[in-house]
Amino acid sequence: VQLQASGGGLVQAGESLTLSCTASENIKNFAVGWFRQAPGKQRELVAAISDGGNPTYIRAVRGRYTISREGAKNTAYLLIDSLDPEDTAVFYCNKLTVGWNGAYEPASDFWGQGTQVTVSS
Repeated sequence: VQLQASGGGLVQAGESLTLSCTASENIKNFAVGWFRQAPGKQRELVAAISDGGNPTYIRAVRGRYTISREGAKNTAYLLIDSLDPEDTAVFYCNKLTVGWNGAYEPASDFWGQGTQVTVSS
Protein backbone atom coordinates (compact mmCIF):
# COMPACT_ATOMS: atom_id res chain seq x y z
CA VAL A 1 0.00 0.00 0.00
CA GLN A 2 1.19 3.51 -0.79
CA LEU A 3 0.25 6.60 1.16
CA GLN A 4 0.60 10.19 0.00
CA ALA A 5 0.59 13.25 2.21
CA SER A 6 -0.86 16.59 1.17
CA GLY A 7 -2.28 19.81 2.58
CA GLY A 8 0.79 21.68 3.71
CA GLY A 9 1.53 25.31 3.08
CA LEU A 10 2.76 28.61 4.47
CA VAL A 11 0.82 29.59 7.59
CA GLN A 12 1.06 32.14 10.37
CA ALA A 13 1.98 31.18 13.90
CA GLY A 14 -1.09 30.44 15.96
CA GLU A 15 -3.17 29.19 13.05
CA SER A 16 -4.36 25.63 12.50
CA LEU A 17 -3.74 23.31 9.57
CA THR A 18 -5.07 19.92 8.58
CA LEU A 19 -2.89 17.55 6.59
CA SER A 20 -4.32 14.64 4.60
CA CYS A 21 -2.88 11.21 3.93
CA THR A 22 -4.53 9.25 1.14
CA ALA A 23 -4.09 5.50 0.89
CA SER A 24 -4.39 3.16 -2.07
CA GLU A 25 -6.55 0.76 -0.04
CA ASN A 26 -8.81 0.68 3.02
CA ILE A 27 -6.99 2.82 5.57
CA LYS A 28 -8.75 1.10 8.46
CA ASN A 29 -6.92 -2.15 7.71
CA PHE A 30 -3.61 -0.99 9.19
CA ALA A 31 -1.95 1.46 11.54
CA VAL A 32 -0.95 4.82 10.06
CA GLY A 33 1.69 7.21 11.25
CA TRP A 34 2.51 10.84 10.61
CA PHE A 35 6.19 11.68 10.50
CA ARG A 36 7.88 15.05 10.35
CA GLN A 37 11.36 16.02 9.25
CA ALA A 38 12.48 19.45 10.34
CA PRO A 39 15.41 21.14 8.56
CA GLY A 40 18.66 19.46 9.51
CA LYS A 41 16.93 16.81 11.64
CA GLN A 42 16.00 13.19 11.23
CA ARG A 43 12.50 12.14 10.34
CA GLU A 44 10.50 11.26 13.44
CA LEU A 45 7.16 9.65 14.11
CA VAL A 46 4.92 12.21 15.82
CA ALA A 47 1.45 10.67 15.73
CA ALA A 48 -0.04 7.25 15.05
CA ILE A 49 -3.45 5.70 14.83
CA SER A 50 -3.83 1.94 15.24
CA ASP A 51 -5.97 -0.21 12.98
CA GLY A 52 -8.45 -0.18 15.86
CA GLY A 53 -8.52 3.62 15.84
CA ASN A 54 -6.45 4.34 18.96
CA PRO A 55 -4.27 7.46 18.64
CA THR A 56 -0.85 7.97 20.19
CA TYR A 57 1.46 10.98 20.13
CA ILE A 58 4.94 11.91 21.14
CA ARG A 59 4.98 14.10 24.22
CA ALA A 60 6.17 17.17 22.35
CA VAL A 61 3.00 17.42 20.24
CA ARG A 62 0.40 16.04 22.62
CA GLY A 63 -2.49 18.47 22.94
CA ARG A 64 -1.76 20.27 19.66
CA TYR A 65 -1.73 17.44 17.12
CA THR A 66 -4.78 15.30 16.46
CA ILE A 67 -4.70 12.26 14.22
CA SER A 68 -7.88 10.83 12.75
CA ARG A 69 -9.05 8.84 9.76
CA GLU A 70 -12.01 8.49 7.44
CA GLY A 71 -12.47 5.00 6.03
CA ALA A 72 -14.88 6.01 3.29
CA LYS A 73 -12.21 8.26 1.81
CA ASN A 74 -9.23 6.00 2.61
CA THR A 75 -7.73 9.08 4.23
CA ALA A 76 -6.02 9.87 7.51
CA TYR A 77 -5.67 13.39 8.82
CA LEU A 78 -3.36 15.35 11.07
CA LEU A 79 -4.80 18.49 12.60
CA ILE A 80 -2.14 20.82 13.96
CA ASP A 81 -3.39 23.56 16.27
CA SER A 82 -1.54 26.64 17.51
CA LEU A 83 1.15 26.31 14.88
CA ASP A 84 4.61 27.38 15.97
CA PRO A 85 7.67 28.10 13.80
CA GLU A 86 9.19 24.95 15.33
CA ASP A 87 6.51 22.96 13.49
CA THR A 88 8.17 23.91 10.20
CA ALA A 89 8.98 20.60 8.55
CA VAL A 90 8.16 18.23 5.74
CA PHE A 91 5.40 15.92 6.89
CA TYR A 92 5.04 12.36 5.64
CA CYS A 93 2.66 9.53 6.33
CA ASN A 94 3.31 5.82 6.19
CA LYS A 95 1.78 2.52 7.07
CA LEU A 96 3.09 1.29 10.41
CA THR A 97 4.17 -2.07 11.65
CA VAL A 98 5.22 -3.11 15.15
CA GLY A 99 8.90 -3.83 15.61
CA TRP A 100 10.51 -6.48 17.77
CA ASN A 101 10.63 -4.02 20.68
CA GLY A 102 6.93 -3.25 20.48
CA ALA A 103 7.41 0.19 18.96
CA TYR A 104 5.84 1.41 15.75
CA GLU A 105 8.05 1.40 12.68
CA PRO A 106 7.39 2.48 9.09
CA ALA A 107 6.20 -0.49 7.08
CA SER A 108 7.16 0.82 3.67
CA ASP A 109 10.26 2.31 2.12
CA PHE A 110 7.99 4.50 0.00
CA TRP A 111 7.75 7.99 1.45
CA GLY A 112 6.54 10.07 -1.43
CA GLN A 113 7.30 13.77 -1.59
CA GLY A 114 5.73 14.60 1.73
CA THR A 115 4.05 17.94 2.29
CA GLN A 116 5.89 21.06 3.41
CA VAL A 117 4.58 23.03 6.36
CA THR A 118 6.19 26.40 6.91
CA VAL A 119 5.16 28.51 9.89
CA SER A 120 6.02 32.18 9.94
CA SER A 121 6.24 34.16 13.16
